[in-house]
Amino acid sequence: MKFKAFLTDNGVSLLEKRFLPALDKMGRICHLYLTREHTIFLHNLLNGDGIQSIAQFRKEALFDDYRISSQNDDRIAFAIDLSLLHRALRSVITICAEFSGSHAGSGGASATNRLQIKLVKKLPPHSQQPMPFLTFETKGYKSAVIQDVPISKPLSRSDVLELQAALDMAQDLPRTLVQVPDMNQLQNFVDRMKHVGDLINVSITKYGDLHLQISTTLITLGAEFRILSVIGEQAEVPVGDRDLSAQSRTQRAIQRGDAMTVQVNVKHFAKSLQCHLAKPDCAFYGIGPQGACLTVIFQFFIPGTRQADKSISLHCRLPILDPGSN
Repeated sequence: MKFKAFLTDNGVSLLEKRFLPALDKMGRICHLYLTREHTIFLHNLLNGDGIQSIAQFRKEALFDDYRISSQNDDRIAFAIDLSLLHRALRSVITICAEFSGSHAGSGGASATNRLQIKLVKKLPPHSQQPMPFLTFETKGYKSAVIQDVPISKPLSRSDVLELQAALDMAQDLPRTLVQVPDMNQLQNFVDRMKHVGDLINVSITKYGDLHLQISTTLITLGAEFRILSVIGEQAEVPVGDRDLSAQSRTQRAIQRGDAMTVQVNVKHFAKSLQCHLAKPDCAFYGIGPQGACLTVIFQFFIPGTRQADKSISLHCRLPILDPGSN
C-alpha cells in the first residue's frame, strides 16, 4: 500500500490551527482513514465506547497531488496519536518558517519548500523490525526537514470493511435538528452544570426548542433555547402550551410525539463542545431514531459567504444512558 500527497497552505492551517486541537480533545488516539476522495479522522467507531467523532475532508480541502493505492480498494486505515501528529506538524512548520526566513535572500528557496506527507516503513533505533510511520518531509534550499509519526499496523481488509460499515451507519441523521448559533452561551451553561451532577437530560422538540436539565437530590438546574431554526420534521407550538413552563411544555410535546429526550454523560456533552476549537460557524443538535444517540453536527461556511462548505464535515454522536422516549 502507498500514500503520499502535498499539504496545501489551507490544509496546513485547517489541521494545525483548528481540527487537530479540537480532535485531540475527543481523545488522543483515533483512526485515520484514507480513501481515493477523502481523509477521515474517526474516534471510537470500532469499539463503541465513549463519544464518537467523525471529521471528514475531501482531498482537495487538504492536499494536492494526492496519490493512494492499496489492495483494499485503495483504502488505508490505521490508528494514530493525535498529539504526536499535531506536535510533528507544528515542528516541521516552525523549522520550515525559520529556514525559509534565513534563506530569503538566496533566491527561489521557497519555491521548492512544499510539505509532503506519506506512509513509510523504517527501522527504528535498536530494533530489527521495520515499523510504519506517517512522515512529513519538506525539501528546501540545500537541505530537507523530516518528521516521523509512529502509527499502528494498517488495518486488515476485514477491519477496513468493518470501519466503513460503522462509518456508513454513523451517517444516519436525526429526523429533527435544531440550530444553536451561539456555542459560547451553551458552553458557559454546561461549564456551570458539570459541577452539579454526572447526567444531563437533553430534550429537542419539533418547535425549535432545546431543553437541558440536570438534577440531583438537592438541586435541579435547567436551561432552554427556544425558537431555534429547525431542519427536518417540524411543527407549530400548540396555542395552549405557549405559556407553560419549559418542563411542562417539553413533557406535553413528548407525549404528543413532537419531542424526544435522552440522558447523556455531562462529561461527554462538555467534550463535544470542545469542537468549537475547529471554529465551526454553527451547530445542530438532534436525537437519533428510537433515541439511539445524541447527534451534534458542526457546519462550516465557505469563507466570506453563508454557504455551507461541503468539502469539510464534523459531527459527534454521544452515547445515551437511558433508552429515551419519543
